[in-house]
Amino acid sequence: MKTVVISPEIATYGAMLIGGVVRDAGHEVRLSTALAAGDAGAVLLSLYSTQHLMDPRVKEFVASVREAGKPCYVGGPVSAYPEYVLGELAPDAVVVGEGEETVPRLLEDGVGPDLPGIAYLDADGTPVLTPPAPPAPVQHRSLPLIPPTIGQQSVRGANVYIETHRGCTGACTFCQVPRFFGREIRSRDLDEVRAEVRAFKEMGARRISVSGGTGSLYGYDGETINNDAVIALLEVLAEEFGPKNVSAPDIRVDALTDEVLEAIRKYTIGWLFFGFESGSDSVLKQMGKGVSVKQMHEAVEWSRQHGLKVAGCFIVGYPTETIEDYEATKAFIEEEMLDDVFISVAEPIPRTPLADLVLRTPHDENPVYLPHTGEYHALHLTEAEARYFDLSMHADMYKPLLHVVTDEVFNGYLAEAKTQGEDVRRATGLIEQYDGA
Repeated sequence: MKTVVISPEIATYGAMLIGGVVRDAGHEVRLSTALAAGDAGAVLLSLYSTQHLMDPRVKEFVASVREAGKPCYVGGPVSAYPEYVLGELAPDAVVVGEGEETVPRLLEDGVGPDLPGIAYLDADGTPVLTPPAPPAPVQHRSLPLIPPTIGQQSVRGANVYIETHRGCTGACTFCQVPRFFGREIRSRDLDEVRAEVRAFKEMGARRISVSGGTGSLYGYDGETINNDAVIALLEVLAEEFGPKNVSAPDIRVDALTDEVLEAIRKYTIGWLFFGFESGSDSVLKQMGKGVSVKQMHEAVEWSRQHGLKVAGCFIVGYPTETIEDYEATKAFIEEEMLDDVFISVAEPIPRTPLADLVLRTPHDENPVYLPHTGEYHALHLTEAEARYFDLSMHADMYKPLLHVVTDEVFNGYLAEAKTQGEDVRRATGLIEQYDGA
C-alpha cells in the first residue's frame, strides 16, 4: 500500500521514525510536511501540538481524505488525549502512545477492538479506547525515513533532534514527556545511534542535536548519571559531524556532573539550555520542578566554570503566578545575565496537572484572561501577555552583548505576546470543552 506520513511544517523525528517502520513493514512510503495525500492509499498524520486540533486546514484535510475513501490515522504527542482528536478531527483512528508496534498492524488489519493502542469511534459515534500497547523497544529498530530536504530544516539551529533515550525522571506539571514515555529511562545502543546519525549525514544533515528533555540521562541506571555513556554519546556525534555542528542543550539543573559539562564543552557547540521556568521557589514547587532557585544559580555558575554559554527558558502566566513571583524571575535574569533567554506563556497540555489546575482556576483569576492594568495597559494585553512582553525586553537589557529594543523588536515581542495568549486561550477552551465540569 502506498502510504504518506505527514508532519505539518516540520519533519519531526517521530514522523521519520514511523516512516521507517512502515517502510520496513513492506509498504511504499514517503514523508511530507504538506497537507496533501497525493496518490497515497493511506495517510498517517503525525501531530505534535494541541493547536493542530483546532487548525481549520488540518480539519479540512482529514475530512477530504476520508471523503476520498482513504484511511486517515492520527498519531504523535496529541494521542495522549485521543478523545480530543476524535472529537475535533474525526479520523479513522488515533494511534495512542508509542506507535512502532501498532501502526504496521493498523495498516494491515484496519481498525478493530482487538488491536491494542488505538482509539476510534464506533458505529454510534461513541469513542472506543482499546487496551494500551506495550512500550516499543528502543533497540534494533528501523532507521528513520529521512527526507532529502533534511539539510534545509532548522529546529533551534539543528537540522534534526535525534532520540537517544526515552523517558524522563522529572515530574513537571506542564510537561507531557514522562506521561507519554514514562519515568523509566530506556537508552538506545550507541552503535545504533551511530548508524542513524550517519544515515542523517548521508541524506544531507549538517547540524544535529540530542533530543529535548534531559540529555545527560542517556545510560541512566535509575541511581546516578552515567558519565561514561554520556561522554561516549557526544564523542560519537562529534566524530560524525564535528563539535561545531553538535548540540546537547537541554539538561536539568539537577542532572549535572563535571564530566558531563566538560564533555559538552569538548564535543558540542558549548551551549546549555536550562528550563529554569521561574525565579520563584513557590512557583517552581507548584510546577513540580523538583529544584530550587539556589540550585539554578549554582548550575549557571558551575556551567560557566567549564566555559559554557548558558541560556534560560522561562514560563510566565502560570495560573498561580503572583506579581511577586514574576518580579523574582526578573531578578534572577538580572543577576545571572544569561547568554540567551526563551519565554513562553504557560500553555496547558491536556491531561497534565497544569491542565487540571487551569480547570480549577476561574478566568477572572487566571493571568491568561486577566486584563493587564499596569504599565502596558494601552497595549490591551492580558496579564500573562504583558509579562511575556515585559520579560522579553527586560532579558535583552541583561544579556552580555548589547541588544537594542528597536521599533521592529518591540513590535515583534508585542505580536508574539498576543499570539501566545490567543493560543493558550484556545487550548484552555478545548480543555474546558472535553474535561471541564
